[in-house]
Amino acid sequence: MTPSVGFAGVAAIEISCAFAPSPDVADHIVCAEALGYRRAWLYDSPALYEDVWVHLCRAAERTRTIGLGPAVLIPSLRHPLTTASAIATLERLAPGRTVVAIGTGFTGRMAMGQRPLPWSYVRRTVTEVRALLAGEQIEIDGAVVQMIHPDGATARRPMRVPILIAANGPKGLEVARELGDGVMTVGGTGQPTFAWCATLAFGTVLDDGESVASERAIAAAGPALTVVFHGMYEADPNAVDNLPGGAEWRARLEATPERTRHLAVHEDHLWRVTDRDRPLLDSGLLGAFTWTGSADEVGARVDAAAASGVTEILYAPMGPDVGRELEAFARASGLG
Repeated sequence: MTPSVGFAGVAAIEISCAFAPSPDVADHIVCAEALGYRRAWLYDSPALYEDVWVHLCRAAERTRTIGLGPAVLIPSLRHPLTTASAIATLERLAPGRTVVAIGTGFTGRMAMGQRPLPWSYVRRTVTEVRALLAGEQIEIDGAVVQMIHPDGATARRPMRVPILIAANGPKGLEVARELGDGVMTVGGTGQPTFAWCATLAFGTVLDDGESVASERAIAAAGPALTVVFHGMYEADPNAVDNLPGGAEWRARLEATPERTRHLAVHEDHLWRVTDRDRPLLDSGLLGAFTWTGSADEVGARVDAAAASGVTEILYAPMGPDVGRELEAFARASGLG
């Protein structure tokens, strides 16, 4: 297994993968381990996917070397003691392989009609979870709590499990510097001040001579393109009007009742393209907003990410043939 690869003139970069917790995800992680991917990260969006911890533990029982963790945990979804116990369970099943990313919430909260959490909430939760994993007694909601699992019932305390903070703005980066073992970002650009900077990447490696407008490419990368519209709309509904097809898409979306509109915005997030979103599949946007291109072009994107300070890429394969996507990205990025 080759956990990291080097490119011309830049430091080695780890190649990992990211998935929605699905009925087939353990099979995909077994495939990723065989191909040399460093870690497999699973999304935490209970309105859309099955339980992240159940699927991480299923994968742990079927793998031996690949790192495993949630990306990104949303603190409001679970009591800190529940989160600490889940981390300990995975660490017992995959000792030394457990990693965690925590953030304010994108789809995990917005698909429930809620805005992202304040960073003060994330800071408190990370501090509490770390203390619980260390075996300490702390006060939460006016009561003293502690991991009092009997010996042999879970991983032994104290536990030192790496925690990344998912952040892009200055407030989040401050929390990452203060409390995190690293930072997790989107967009492919690194944070050079962090020794560990993971970034999420979407797209598909084209076959020789294949067009970015091919049905296969659209099926594999289309769900990532439509998520760009979802995210922009949540940040500023007017912003999508500046993208091709955006104004028409917004009009269709806003024909849904406001009370349930958040459900429509995030329908089939990173899974498939809905009928409402299908007109957004402009091939020019697909190449601009995702890592879709030839093997050489994708390899150059990996190289550029490493040069910018990224130390780990989380490649998120989608579409009808996830195995094919994992293999093609592994070759393009130099794994194996």
